[in-house]
Amino acid sequence: MPQKACHGPAPSRAAASYTSLLIDCRTRCGGKVYVAVKAEGPVAARSVESAAVSNASEAASERWWAGAVIYQIYPRSFADSNGDGIGDLRGIIGRLDHLRATDGSLGVDAIWLSPMYPSPLHDFGYDISDYTDVAPEYGTLDDLDALIEACHERGLRFLLDLVPCHTSSEHPWFVESSSSRSSPKRDWYIWADAAPGGGPPSNWEAAFGGSSWAWDDASGQYYLHSFYPEQPDLNWRNPAVAGAMAEVIRFWFRRGVDGFRVDAIFAAIKDDLLRDNPPDRRPSAIPGMGRESGQDPLWSMNRPEVHDVVRHLRRVAAEFPGRVLVGEAYLPVEELAAYLGHGAGDEFHLAFNFELLHSPWEHRDLTLAIERSEALHPPGTLPTYAISNHDQSRHATRWGPERARLAAVMLLTLRGVAVLYAGEEIGMLDADPAILPDPPFDRANRDRCRTPMQWDSSPLGGFSTATPWLPLVDHAARNVADQAADPSSLLRLYRRLIALRGKSPALAGGTHRSIFGVASDVLAWLREADGERVLVLLNVGDAARLCSIGRVEATSGEVVAATSRRTGSHELNGLRLEPLEGLVLRL
Repeated sequence: MPQKACHGPAPSRAAASYTSLLIDCRTRCGGKVYVAVKAEGPVAARSVESAAVSNASEAASERWWAGAVIYQIYPRSFADSNGDGIGDLRGIIGRLDHLRATDGSLGVDAIWLSPMYPSPLHDFGYDISDYTDVAPEYGTLDDLDALIEACHERGLRFLLDLVPCHTSSEHPWFVESSSSRSSPKRDWYIWADAAPGGGPPSNWEAAFGGSSWAWDDASGQYYLHSFYPEQPDLNWRNPAVAGAMAEVIRFWFRRGVDGFRVDAIFAAIKDDLLRDNPPDRRPSAIPGMGRESGQDPLWSMNRPEVHDVVRHLRRVAAEFPGRVLVGEAYLPVEELAAYLGHGAGDEFHLAFNFELLHSPWEHRDLTLAIERSEALHPPGTLPTYAISNHDQSRHATRWGPERARLAAVMLLTLRGVAVLYAGEEIGMLDADPAILPDPPFDRANRDRCRTPMQWDSSPLGGFSTATPWLPLVDHAARNVADQAADPSSLLRLYRRLIALRGKSPALAGGTHRSIFGVASDVLAWLREADGERVLVLLNVGDAARLCSIGRVEATSGEVVAATSRRTGSHELNGLRLEPLEGLVLRL
């Protein structure tokens, strides 16, 4: 890269080149936006603006997601229908009965599909080259329509991933943007001259390491990428970008999609002056979420203006009753609250709370993660919990397979929305790096948690008739077919818990109150609704514990779910919990 300053116009530097006028743009963006016009001298930056959208008038039937269990599918790894070793949409259709509609189904309420869009796969689907089509390896738009219809026939809602903050460098928008400084789409991305004296315009670090800036020889400027260089950041200060993404959302909603999980939303807006980030001096509020770059991303992530973007997305979703937006932002709960509109109903319906996922398996840490979630979620909003996903080590590996049963009870009895990652229900583990491809498919070493679903104990695990794109892990020991036939299996426990959650007003949507001092290493909480009271007791330790339970106004409870074979009615005080035993009792 050149080390001298590169002079010339920098269209995305709004503070130096543009002013803002508020115009009515409902026909294009569904509401008011700021639009840029040329001006002389330094003036105000542009922004997306939107009026509050209240969900107070939403019918209960439109809030189907309240208390739902959502099942995440990584499409490449769920089921292969055409024998090429890669999962596809028709494969998912063929396995939907595992999820809902039969007596042997898991019983989930919705599926969320990780990206299936055309992509060069530099970030394995999160570098999108076409927002309104399907990658050929997964099928066609007709296949996706058939999948949506098959889900709806079974009473399953269908969610897609929305990746609004960046595109692939091979997306036609970026190809045009990078063709010339005078390109009509130049300002769809964030371009800037070199810093005085040469080098990147700021010290910002990318999420996967190195500078967030990449040099473009052809046009003599840097472009911004918060993730990989092949993922240039969209310029959300440009109302044309807001309008284009609104049309993407409408395209999928019109095809019957019920909602989106919105990827990495806190990266949508950057400081318009490109100021350097300061050194990191704050302790991480989420265990495992420290900033490894040594800088605090105050100017490059989680900017206040990002909430204008979220409100814009919510306004578009409000055009389609019953749709849901689930935000992904790796932030502590007190910062996450803003993405839920502080309860005003004008931002995300739901937002992932990752503090539990990143918690060590220690009583104190688990307690704090749960209690912070309950205390800091705004009134009228629901926590959204996941303890595994496509980006993180599977919880049966992180916490240990012996704790998988107790983890299931914990996840499915907490208040709010539970998200399961495919394979979690059979206790799938991360792959040993020794069996994974070298070089890896995923540059961030996430292949380990993306291995194919294990349907049976046959040589290819029932996933494909060809060698799978990633190796199976331990399908002879952990697979759907064997566990479906075993009443004491983890899969059958998940089925019982999800069925109970669906029938129990307290577990589906009741209040939550943690109970402390029950016993060392014992988590306890009370769920209540419509006159039903359910007590949850989880011994997260490796020794048996005797419980002393007060403040529940009951002396005994009936076991309605358990990690063990325990049944019947039990006295609460003096109740002995075995190591890693969990009980759900109706009082």
